[in-house]
Parts: sequence; C-alpha cells; structure tokens
Amino acid sequence: MKTSRKRVVPEVRDRALELSLVREVENSTNESREETVKTTAGEPMVAFAGKSNPFIDYHRNDLLLSLQNMRSEGHDEMVFILMAQCKELTFKAIHYEAYNMQLRLKADDLVGALALAPRIKRLFEYLVKTWDVLSTITTSGFNEFRDCLGVSSGQQSYMYRHVEFILGNKSVRLAQAHANNPDVYPYIEQSLHAPSLYDDVLALLHRRGLAIPARALERDWSETYEADPDVEKAWLEVYADPTPENDLYVLGEALIEIADLFSQYRWRHFTSVERILGFKPGTGGSAGVGWLKHVVDHRFFPELWAIRTVLGA
Repeated sequence: MKTSRKRVVPEVRDRALELSLVREVENSTNESREETVKTTAGEPMVAFAGKSNPFIDYHRNDLLLSLQNMRSEGHDEMVFILMAQCKELTFKAIHYEAYNMQLRLKADDLVGALALAPRIKRLFEYLVKTWDVLSTITTSGFNEFRDCLGVSSGQQSYMYRHVEFILGNKSVRLAQAHANNPDVYPYIEQSLHAPSLYDDVLALLHRRGLAIPARALERDWSETYEADPDVEKAWLEVYADPTPENDLYVLGEALIEIADLFSQYRWRHFTSVERILGFKPGTGGSAGVGWLKHVVDHRFFPELWAIRTVLGA
C-alpha cells in the first residue's frame, strides 16, 4: 500500500509549554557542510557566537542536565534520579513509535506498522537494562534518601501511563493521578477514552475477514481489556499459517515480543524493589512489592498468550 507515512508527534502535555523552550538552529546542507570543512581543515568547530553552541541549542541538554536536584547526602540518589529520567525519555520514545504504528494500522498499512516494531522492542530492551544499573543500589544506600521522595512514585508518571494506555491496559482510577494537572490531564483522558493499539489490531483483523465479535469492536475504550474466547479463535485461525508470508502472523509475533519485554521490565522492577526494600509499603501509597506483583501478573494482548497452550497440541 502506498502511503506518505508522515510521522505524527502525539501530544502528552500542553505543546505551547514545550515550544517555549525551543531554540532556533540554522539548517545546513550538503553544500554548506562541504564549505565548512574547508574552513576547519576537517577539525571540529570550536568558535561560536553568543553564549551557547548549536548542539546545546538543538538538544537543550543544558536543561536536561540541570534537572538532577539531589535532596539528600546519599551517594546513590544521583543515579536513582538519572535512571528515572532515562526511563521517562524512553517511555516517550516508545509511545511515539506505538502511536505511529497505530496510525499505520488504522490506514491498513501493515507493512509500515511492522517496520516500527523492531525499534519498540529495542526500546523495551533498553528499559529492562536500566534495572541492571538501579539494582546496584543497596538497601542502606536507598534508605539514605528514600524519605526525601515524600509520596512520589513511578505510578505517577504520565509517560508511563500513556504507554500502558496505548498498549491496552486502561485504568480510570490511575488516570486520576493527573486530574489536577491541566497541562497533562486532557491528553491522559483522551488516551483513556480512545482505542488502544490492540483495539486497532482487532479492527484490522476484522477488516481482513476474521470473525472478531462486535463486543470487541465497539465498547467503552476506557475499560480494561478482557480476554475474549472469540478473539482467541480468530488468532488461532491466523496462527494456522505460521509463515513469514502471513503478515497477520508476523504482526501477532511482533506484539507478543513487545508484551514479553514489557513483562520483563515489570518483573525486574518487582524483584529489584523486593531486594532493596523487602515488603515495606511503597512511597506512593501502594503496598509496594504486593502491588508490583499484581502488575507483573497482567498480560498485554491476552489472547496471544492464551493460544500458546493449544498451538501444536
């Protein structure tokens, strides 16, 4: 299918606030870069006008690297803050790719949608590896700054919530964590009440002639998705031809890989917190490890997990 595949940047907060931080950077061309090299003899440029340089102006890393405000004397607090910020940026990247993948599915551009799946998987792999760093924080090291967190918790991350919602794990209650933020909540609420990526996958299966029940195609999108036996039957029909030529089978396998990696991320979160904190209550009002165990048990795209039991039987 021919399509422009024009990328769309999903709004997750008031865009005007973000644009206020943008600095202009003069474009370059192949020709201008060739001319510049003649003046530098191939050495990096070191002289710039004003009080900044183009790298800082483009990336705004001056802002990014100014956000690590330690509130204790604990040594480990710095890496704790930095890893949390790395995760937030990665959540934003995952959401961006998943959002555009969903748009391509809506347009019946399955080839284009599948082209984005490998990057989403690599981003989740990166997320999992953040726990390799965070798990170096010891119980005593975390206790040196834990009180300074107040009641802040990762469950209050609106980027994490956007990722959960676009993949299908909706929660009216957890969306309320942002109801007091007028810059953020309208976009959380919009995501809550919109079809998820998986909802649009099922719509695609329906358009391809598979028997997806009406209850899965028209429902209250804000409700948490529940596994449907008829959807499972449709996926079994897809998996009857497990070949690369069957693009719906390839889609199913891409989704299960993404779901698997997200589950690995949640599992590493669960085990890391248990190792550092044991069964102490969480900072944000949750039961800590008890709550995380509940999250670990959740599965995105449940029918794709369920069919494994009967495939080849």
